[in-house]
Amino acid sequence: MATTIAVNFSNNFFPIFAMTILGATNYQVGLINSLPPFMALVMTIPAAILLNRAHLQKKLVAMSVLIARLMFLLIIALVNIPSQPAQAWLFLIIVALMNLPNTVANIGWQTFISSLVKDSRRGQFFSDRNRLLTIVGLISTLSIGIIMKDASANVVAYQVLFGIAFCFGLLEVYLLLKHEEEPLKTDGLVGKKKAMDWTIFKHKNYVAFLIAALVFNLGWQMAWGIFNIYHVRVVGATIFWISMFSVGSMLAQFISFPVWRKWAEKRSNTLVFVWAAIGMATTPFLTVLSTNLYYITLIQTSSGFFLAGIVLLLFNLLLEQSPEAVRTYCITTYNVLLSVVAVIAPQIGILLLDTLGVDVAMYINSAVRFFSALLFFIVYLKYAKSVKQLTS
Repeated sequence: MATTIAVNFSNNFFPIFAMTILGATNYQVGLINSLPPFMALVMTIPAAILLNRAHLQKKLVAMSVLIARLMFLLIIALVNIPSQPAQAWLFLIIVALMNLPNTVANIGWQTFISSLVKDSRRGQFFSDRNRLLTIVGLISTLSIGIIMKDASANVVAYQVLFGIAFCFGLLEVYLLLKHEEEPLKTDGLVGKKKAMDWTIFKHKNYVAFLIAALVFNLGWQMAWGIFNIYHVRVVGATIFWISMFSVGSMLAQFISFPVWRKWAEKRSNTLVFVWAAIGMATTPFLTVLSTNLYYITLIQTSSGFFLAGIVLLLFNLLLEQSPEAVRTYCITTYNVLLSVVAVIAPQIGILLLDTLGVDVAMYINSAVRFFSALLFFIVYLKYAKSVKQLTS
């Protein structure tokens, strides 16, 4: 919950802060989405090595979060630099550097929580957890929208937001350290773990999932920069409306998390994910049909319904398709390749935007997302076949 509030008071408003206060260009807005995953790509392997060698992962994760949240103080001070072009580029550098410790924290948390929650409880746990986080996110985002309704161009307002995010970052660190964790037993093997286990690519179900997930994330993330630019520069959305888009999406997520969980338990994680991916594919196409702010709020709300399925099922699918003996390596590889996609995808989106226009760029994005849904349906068929062979 503390993490959700810290992110909602910071990262969610980085693009509009960059455009309205720092005068960022379309290219720089694209870099806001591309640079962090590039830094994550650089840091993922070292992060995995650090986590494998750590006696207590929670300490490393907590300290990484603290370093990342300290970067908010640099952003607060950034606006005092007299040159606006320099402000925009320094902001990008800070956002990029922030993701070095964030990478350690994210991978460590994924590995840590996968060991805390038993497989039999995973669906219920993540459904309940996501609903609670959605409530917190909804309340915090709605509060921002109301308080900052007429403050989209107010520098001090953004400084207050990032200051609040920093305070909740400190709370994150405290709560992380309160977790109970068994120290890693040192039987002479600590520090001798391999940095990579290439045998993970012998697991066909994992490889099939990996390919489908990467294509899905390509389609998902290549639209992020386009959405930000469309909302702010074409539609003219203020902080209030950006907040309303998020509130509508989170409200739909809160309502639909139990629905997606029940469907997944009844059908399968993979098949239900196909439905969610198809729904996500409609969002870019529908968004550019109108610039009416109420209409776009409605579209963002409907997309939240499908996003709930994505958020709930994608990580579950990763754990489901990752053999337990090499799960850390599977998660690390997934994150490395995801970072590669995340570096490239926003730049592809901005390139399409600048060369073909926002409408065509959104249509292409919808097509890529539909294709990823088809790939996940193929994964479902392969997984169902392998399960049938094991039980026969």
